[in-house]
Amino acid sequence: MRAAALLSAAGSLLLSALTAVPAGAAPGLPGAVEAHGTRIAAERARAAGVAFGPCADAEDLPGAMECGTVTVPLDYAHPTGARLKLAVSRVKATHTDPGNSKRKVPRQGALVYNPGGPGGSGRYFPLIGLLPEWKRIGAAYDLVGYDPRGVGGSAPLSCQDPARFFKGPSQSPARPSAAYKRERVAEATAYARGCAERSGSALRHYHSLNNARDLDVIRAALGEQKLTFMGSSYGTYFGAVYATLFPSHVRRMVFDSAVDPDPASVWYRNNLAQSAAFEGRWADFKAWAARHDTVYGLGATADAVQAGYERARTRLAAEPAGGKVGPGQLQGMFLEAGYYDDHWPYRAEALSAYLKGDPQPLVDIAAPVEEAAAEAENAKAVYTAVECNDAPWPTDFAVWDRDNTRLARVAPFETWDNVWLNLPCAYWAGPRQTPVDVRTGPGELPPTLIVAAERDAAAPYEGALELQRRLSGAVLVTERDAGSHGLVGGPNACVNGHVDAYLLEGRLPVRRAACAPHPEPRPGGAK
Repeated sequence: MRAAALLSAAGSLLLSALTAVPAGAAPGLPGAVEAHGTRIAAERARAAGVAFGPCADAEDLPGAMECGTVTVPLDYAHPTGARLKLAVSRVKATHTDPGNSKRKVPRQGALVYNPGGPGGSGRYFPLIGLLPEWKRIGAAYDLVGYDPRGVGGSAPLSCQDPARFFKGPSQSPARPSAAYKRERVAEATAYARGCAERSGSALRHYHSLNNARDLDVIRAALGEQKLTFMGSSYGTYFGAVYATLFPSHVRRMVFDSAVDPDPASVWYRNNLAQSAAFEGRWADFKAWAARHDTVYGLGATADAVQAGYERARTRLAAEPAGGKVGPGQLQGMFLEAGYYDDHWPYRAEALSAYLKGDPQPLVDIAAPVEEAAAEAENAKAVYTAVECNDAPWPTDFAVWDRDNTRLARVAPFETWDNVWLNLPCAYWAGPRQTPVDVRTGPGELPPTLIVAAERDAAAPYEGALELQRRLSGAVLVTERDAGSHGLVGGPNACVNGHVDAYLLEGRLPVRRAACAPHPEPRPGGAK
């Protein structure tokens, strides 16, 4: 996997040497029983439709968003058994050309969106049509969002009491001791047990295969013969699973910041690659902060910025800022900056102010928001359930310890925190799915569009290349020398132009195209 800090031959050898995933059944397509159950559920949903009406929180929402539900089976092998209601939302196509109000734009159908995660809510996606960058698409498409199974308004999962979810301040050692590792193993074991106890036997049905099947039921409920879909991050993975299972049901698909769909990478090796890539993105931030030393005073070199970060970690370990922000919260704050470079100025300002004696900007950004605990706990529960159910994971912590100790020598920024996030999968009680061999042959699937940033850490660029190799006819648009995660509707007009041309006209470049990077964020804030 690609990471800016690991482009040497040694870095490549390191990642290729990480022997991680236990042997399992050969990947392939799932059985005919679930496929038959999906057809039954889709026919039922098409007959029922979606009874859209006012949203429960309509008085707090701008625009004209409507809400409804779509019923899906808990288990597609038993489509007439237990069922779930998925929360769905919509803003109808405006038919108004933003460049010519007198021109009526014909409707092209529904555009269904998933933001990723797993565990992300897409229920408020339709409101994005209010933004200028989305008005052309919103004129031609009903914008449809939804909460996937387990998320928010769709039979939400929980693995622990939300009141206990935010444990702050917390530590984040880059080189954890044996005692600290034992503590985190115990926590992961307890968390996995909590998931099983709170959800029982239903927990096994929260996985990417069922997310793809749910998507086909939603398509049918909306009355669409073929699906127009946009997925971001993890949404690209189950979108690709959908394309493999239901290629004849696809109209157009946009994969934004594509995840590597190789069955051998899902999900243990993907997380190793992600940890490596975040080291490169952290280096990008440090280089940017050093170039703006006159603004932030964090040092004129990346090493000096790193030294300031380490000083902050040490001080926060001894005395958390505001009683809430420790090294773990500091690391989380900069991890978010690895996703979105427009966060860089605010994070640099907060670190600068803290080192100069003012902790408040750091507390404002990094302290846990207690009011969001229930939503955050739910998102983590769904993330864990889907990733643990989707594929085999190493069940011996010694494997995790070996692989991540090696990786942390060259990529310490995110490696161990990523371990602790995913470690419950080592102790997961339920059965594991066999990852689908995402693949379509010539002519099986209409042309699809992949957009990716070359230095994306959350979804390393190799994932986009792998997805293009596996989906026949897919076109890849690359934002060169940039690393933001989630490009559609962002600051790069070239990327947005390709997306608009595809969704509105079905027009694509030949196989691959490149866009220059969007401008770096402008410094500001601390003096």
